[in-house]
Amino acid sequence: MGSLTVGRAAVYDAVMVIVFLLLGTASHDSAKDGTAHVVMLGVVFLVGLAAGWGASRAWRSPGRLWPTGVIVWLVTVAVGVGLRGVLVSDAGYAPSFLVVATVALGVLLLGWRALFLIPPRRAS
Repeated sequence: MGSLTVGRAAVYDAVMVIVFLLLGTASHDSAKDGTAHVVMLGVVFLVGLAAGWGASRAWRSPGRLWPTGVIVWLVTVAVGVGLRGVLVSDAGYAPSFLVVATVALGVLLLGWRALFLIPPRRAS
C-alpha cells in the first residue's frame, strides 16, 4: 500500500468519515432535507475526527490500531454524535443511531489501519 504519511492517514480518515456520511444519508434519504443538512452532518463528524486526532496525537503514529485508531474512532463517534444532537435539527440521540455510528465508523476507521498492517506480498 506504500508508505503511510501523516497527510495520507488524515485523508484516509476523512474519506472514511465521508463514506459513513454518504452511506447514512443515502440509506435514510437524508439528502431530501437539503444540502445544508448533509453538509452539517459532515462537519460535525469531521470535527469529531479532528478531536480524535488531537486526543490521540495521531500524527505520531497514524497507522496504529492501538491506541491511535481506537482513540480516533471513539472520540469521532462521541463528538460527532454529541454535536449532531445539538446542532442538527431533529437529529436526537436514538440508541440505534449510536450503535450504527459506532460500528460503522469502527469498521471504517480501524479497517483501513488493519489493511495497512498486512505485509506486502513478495515477488517469487
